Amino acid sequence: MQPAARSLPGATLGGAEPAAGRGAARPWARPARERRRSRGGACAVEADPKGRGGRCGKPCAGGARVAGGTMLNCWEAALGAAVSVPVLLFVAAPYIRRYVAGGRCKSTARLEGKVVIVTGANTGIGKETARDLAQRGARVIIACRDIAKAEAAASEIRAETGNQQVIVRKLDLADTKSIREFAEKFLAEEKELHILINNAGVMLCPYSKTADGFEMHLGVNHLGHFLLTFLLLERLKQCAPARIVNVSSLAHHGGRIRFHDLHGEKSYNRGLAYCHSKLANVLFTRELARRLQGTKVTANVLHPGSVYSELVRHSFVMTWLWKIFSFFLKTPCEGAQTSIYCAVAEELDSVTGQYFSDCQPAYVSPRGRDDETAKKLWSVSCELLGIQWD
Repeated sequence: MQPAARSLPGATLGGAEPAAGRGAARPWARPARERRRSRGGACAVEADPKGRGGRCGKPCAGGARVAGGTMLNCWEAALGAAVSVPVLLFVAAPYIRRYVAGGRCKSTARLEGKVVIVTGANTGIGKETARDLAQRGARVIIACRDIAKAEAAASEIRAETGNQQVIVRKLDLADTKSIREFAEKFLAEEKELHILINNAGVMLCPYSKTADGFEMHLGVNHLGHFLLTFLLLERLKQCAPARIVNVSSLAHHGGRIRFHDLHGEKSYNRGLAYCHSKLANVLFTRELARRLQGTKVTANVLHPGSVYSELVRHSFVMTWLWKIFSFFLKTPCEGAQTSIYCAVAEELDSVTGQYFSDCQPAYVSPRGRDDETAKKLWSVSCELLGIQWD
């Protein structure tokens, strides 16, 4: 008897394919996708609902229809965004403006009988500061280099406020001779001084020097106001309580006092030069406040905010950026609010040596709190200006 022939697992006699049992292995079987057949070039399987063609991978009429629908949906979404975004911006605009405007001075203090000096008050936040103080009844001295613009500003303020005590005096902070002449004339004409607002400044100047050989940012923003304050301080003390308000900037965070190269003769970057001078404002105020303790003369410093003004006129790029993004910048009136607050707010009668922004105390950089650097800067400034201020 012949032994029964053994068959391989899964093999069939005569090449017939058996019904596969559950879990039976068919290693020679083609992938399911290859076994599918197409008729007349059309895919016999259902089209992929995502529009990528049939499940066999071939494009099909159903896929084309889905792709067309997807494209239509994209255009509808784009059109919806084009309509909804401007609407949302329009609705949000008042809230954005309110945030950009920052704090406002809410003091109703009157200043009749008070004498105020505001440097650089022919335009920008200086002009708006002078306008507000004139509205409160103060006698306002507009101290500027450009007399024609100053007279135009003073005339406008007098007409608007009805206060005829708005006076123009020439002051060029880039020339110590002009500063001394201004102080001498003021002291001869005015018997009182209650508020000194050191507002004027320059920003992003190409490298240049003042009449006395100081780098322009340092000379105008710091040394000029340092000398002016020195010359007028005794009158402020005589009229105490009195206030000194210095306008600095958030840019002081990027500044350093480079004692080895104060005038930028070794290396110069006009953006950093501005930052250095604004740090000098903060340090000057800090040391001045310490020295004035017990005199009832206070000294505070502030950041007005990013203001749409002529300050960036020396930079073509910044001028255009300011125009493009003006919606997100403070107006000069909004930028003047913290200066006004520091000058008139009753709650600041005994507050001194502080840094403010948006009418409230603000954070000062570590370099702006360095007392040793402040004392050294004071000494170097006196030496550069040829004065003794102990």
